[in-house]
Amino acid sequence: MNICIAGAGAIGCTLAARLAKSGQNVKVLARGATLETIKKKGIHLTDIEGEHRVDIVASNSAEELGQQDLIFVCCKAPALPTMLELITPMLHEKTIVIPVVNGIPWWYFKGIEGRFSDDYIQAIDPKGSVSKLLPQNHLIGCVVFITAFRNSPGVVTSTNPHLIVIGEIDHQMSERLEEVRKVIEDAGIEARATDNIRDQIWTKVAANITSNPLSVVTKGTLEQLYGDKRLKPLVRKILDEVLLVAAAYGARIRFDPHTFMELGAGMGAVKTSMLQDYEADQPLELDAIGYAVLELANKVSIPMTATQQLLDLTHFIASQPYSQKQD
Repeated sequence: MNICIAGAGAIGCTLAARLAKSGQNVKVLARGATLETIKKKGIHLTDIEGEHRVDIVASNSAEELGQQDLIFVCCKAPALPTMLELITPMLHEKTIVIPVVNGIPWWYFKGIEGRFSDDYIQAIDPKGSVSKLLPQNHLIGCVVFITAFRNSPGVVTSTNPHLIVIGEIDHQMSERLEEVRKVIEDAGIEARATDNIRDQIWTKVAANITSNPLSVVTKGTLEQLYGDKRLKPLVRKILDEVLLVAAAYGARIRFDPHTFMELGAGMGAVKTSMLQDYEADQPLELDAIGYAVLELANKVSIPMTATQQLLDLTHFIASQPYSQKQD
């Protein structure tokens, strides 16, 4: 397959390196210092299997990279509209696009019938503005369980096992789904195909919403957020709220809260991606990770009091001038 990684952050570089090492024809859409570094030095990934350095074709021009069979869109949620516009020249009739983005996806109500069929989630897709950028037949949903840290442009460390779950947004098993799953698996990443990607989305949302905003407020690691006796009661309350909303949308969450908390603490002294963004003075994914969930909760009349207060506090902290963040 001709594969493009659109966005060369920590997750994007991890995928690019693993896929390239497996023999796939991989190109990277990047910009700025990251683009220049990849052009000159390639990508350097350190993971649980060792160190990997790969040379990869990179460009800031989708036209230059040409049409692709598979595109992984690896960017933060605030950058998604821009990225979806950028990849348009790389699409052909059968191009598969997999958004590797945290939180509730803009296509959540697409592809399946239900009470809210074809609704837009205003927090992330105001008036359907994002939905208009990419025909849904190109989409395969994705949930990534990869913890990675960008040390510098093109240099990434990932110390935990890699897992990617993919699924058609209409919950059908398909030949192309299995083909993509095999490509990912051959790259040394555990890959699962599912007939209900929304279940996995809620599992990841539970992890994100209980850790990311609170990490910005406390500057705590995953080990601290889920293990410190002063923080655990709040984390558990937020977890209970999101699980109730997930259940209202028919999601099947395959873990119990106690195990979830233990697994979170067991991740160790890892900074969340949102804390990394905050420290780098980058926009936070509060809409996709947080406010979109509140919007879904409101649709089914379920209060999320603790979650709302934490999100608003995080939003206030992040909105302060950068000089004050450093004080």
